[in-house]
Parts: sequence; structure tokens; C-alpha cells
Amino acid sequence: MMGVRATIGIAMSVEPIGRDEARELARRELDKGIYHRDEPSWLERAWQSFGDWLREIFGKAAAPPSPGAESGWASLAVVFVLLVAAVAVVAWLMRGRRNIRAAAQAPPQDRPSTADDHRRAAERHAAAGRWAQAVRERLRAIARDLEERLILAPRPGRTADELAAEAGAALPEHAERLRAGVRLFNDIWYGNRPATAEGYAALVALDEELRAARPGEPSGASA
Repeated sequence: MMGVRATIGIAMSVEPIGRDEARELARRELDKGIYHRDEPSWLERAWQSFGDWLREIFGKAAAPPSPGAESGWASLAVVFVLLVAAVAVVAWLMRGRRNIRAAAQAPPQDRPSTADDHRRAAERHAAAGRWAQAVRERLRAIARDLEERLILAPRPGRTADELAAEAGAALPEHAERLRAGVRLFNDIWYGNRPATAEGYAALVALDEELRAARPGEPSGASA
């Protein structure tokens, strides 16, 4: 009797499925991700649609014109304009990035460029106790002053040793002092010698001495 009841229970639980319910079950099953793994993404579908559109336009442009047919050349012209606009936008963006990079690499606009500019920069460093920087700026002031007065020809990249040699040849009576000033600079910047207020004062005195000097003057004429 229990076996009969069990059999009847199983039979009663298996009811026929209607058409709508079967359709809903099938839809749910097909919505599972396992059935969509190999389908193209929305970006791939968009790119494929764009490619199909381009092929259609080029096909119309290549086809012989027929009366009343839409001109493919008009569509081709639209594509050409869009491509030119896209290239222009990319070029503009790249130029902006280059300008930003160039601005970052460009030297500051207020960088000293005259002898007096270098002297003022040297004094600012000296006031802050930055004696090494003060010595460097004062030597730059000396070099720039000699160029401004046409005692030396302007030449970017002139080294301190070249300055001593060229200025010493033009102002032989100051050659030894020039060599001493350059040695001081080299010892500080390349020999790890501590910079001092006394060393900077020596460069200041040399600068003032050279400002009064003239090529061809006998020794002691500037005193």
C-alpha cells in the first residue's frame, strides 16, 4: 500500500508544462553566460558595423552612376571630412602635449642674462649664506661683463679655464688674479672645497677690478 502511494505521488508531481512556461524556461536557460562567451562584444559589433558602412560607401562610390541613384561620392566626401577632422584633433592634442613638455624643459624666463643680473643673483645667494652659488654667479658676472664690453667674444659654453686663458690674454695685467679666481671656483665646484665668505669677497674684488680694466693698459693703470 505504501508502494502504491509513493508511485501515485511521483506520478502526480510530474505535470505537463504549458507552452508559455516552456518558452520562459527556455529563455532563462539561453540567458546563462555560458551560451554567450563566444559572442562579440559591443565594441566589436560597433566596429564591424562601421566597417560594413564604409564598405557600402566605397562600393557606391566605385559603382557607375545611375539616374536617380544616391551619389556615393557625397558619402565618401563626408567620410573624408570626418577623417581630416579626426587627424586635426589628434595633431592638436599632440601639439599641446609637446608644448607642455617643451615648457617644462625650457629654462626660466627670469634666468640672469646680463652681468648685473648675475651680480644681483650672487648677492642674493651671499645674503642667504649660499657661498658656493654666490661664487658661481659672481664668476658668471665677470664673464658676462667682459663679453658686454667686447673684451671677449660672446661664446656659449665657455668653461672657467677658458675664461681665465682668454681674459688673461686680453688683460695680461690681471691674468694671475683671473687664474686665482678660476682656481677658487674649480676647487669649490669640482674639488669639494668648502665655500666661504672670504672666497666670495675675493671674487667680488676681482669683478670690481676687471670692471675698471681696459685692454692694453699697463699694470696698475686701473688702481
